[in-house]
Amino acid sequence: MGRLSYLSFNLFILLAISSVVRSDDECVYTVYVRTGSVIKGGTDSIMTLTLYDAEGYGVRINNLEAWGGLMGPDYNYFERGNLDIFSGKGPCLPGPACKLNITSDGTGSGHGWYCNYIEVTTTGAHIPCAQQLFTIEQWIALDRSPYELTAIRDNCSGTSSHGGRKILKGLARDDHVVAV
Repeated sequence: MGRLSYLSFNLFILLAISSVVRSDDECVYTVYVRTGSVIKGGTDSIMTLTLYDAEGYGVRINNLEAWGGLMGPDYNYFERGNLDIFSGKGPCLPGPACKLNITSDGTGSGHGWYCNYIEVTTTGAHIPCAQQLFTIEQWIALDRSPYELTAIRDNCSGTSSHGGRKILKGLARDDHVVAV
């Protein structure tokens, strides 16, 4: 009986230490999305947001609304003139987010969406708070110019020492980016 208690205690300590260490690797991301006030500027499509730092490390949020929509259960996100707020945890990027990829899945009635801007704030344990404004001012639609479901904005200085993107440890991922 004593040996079982000893093993249980050691397992508990090991799990407690690993959860404390793991919590330091997580950051809180807050995302503000302004939909344009143009006619038919809103959408019911699912939006995926990928953030990168200057070195090319990335964090992907596969469904902004499901990940961290703060506006309430009956709220209609990405509608004309809305300022939508999302917040949740994910792996910390090594540097501040300076590049963004916003992608629509093109589903829903009226898939087209006009995005004014996206602002991202990041904070975590032992790292400074970072804020970045990405001016989009573009249709994300297949029936309006530029006829794409993706918009990419790169506010990085271009001083990256690595040419490609890297993988951060975390949740579901593709070859380059961690998904949250």
